[in-house]
Amino acid sequence: MVSSEYERRIAARFATFDQDGNGYIDRSDFGAAAKALLAEFGTAARSDKGQALYAGAEAFWQGMAGIADRDGDQRITRDEFVNGAVKRLRDNPERFAEIARPFLHAALDIADSDGDGRATVADTVRVLRALGAPEEVAQGAAAVLDADADGKVGEAEIVPAFARYFTIAE
Repeated sequence: MVSSEYERRIAARFATFDQDGNGYIDRSDFGAAAKALLAEFGTAARSDKGQALYAGAEAFWQGMAGIADRDGDQRITRDEFVNGAVKRLRDNPERFAEIARPFLHAALDIADSDGDGRATVADTVRVLRALGAPEEVAQGAAAVLDADADGKVGEAEIVPAFARYFTIAE
């Protein structure tokens, strides 16, 4: 039996992906996330970074659909998300990290203003806000991601943290 606390946390994670709030996750939600990030950082969609972000969003969508879209209708309902993606990925968070990695890598590249492969904590907050996180949640998450307190967040910190956030236990 799934607890109400677990259900609440899953609903919050589902809402993170359901960018347009229509009650299901589909390809357009991943495109909307990419578009929001590009707009936040003033990056052109046709630039190399923009194209990498859209390619990462498509790869992420394909991976999620392959895991969770049980009826093959090209959209993931909340039930499919809870009973498909979360349960499968909870047992293998590394798989989820690999599905998300191309998108996360490209998002980090867009937020990386000095080309060192890492984003500042402030730019990490901007990424999280562009993806729909409230300011206080984004601030707290970005601070936690900067585990060594050097003011920067890299892929080695983001990918496992992202997997942990979405692969929660009951």
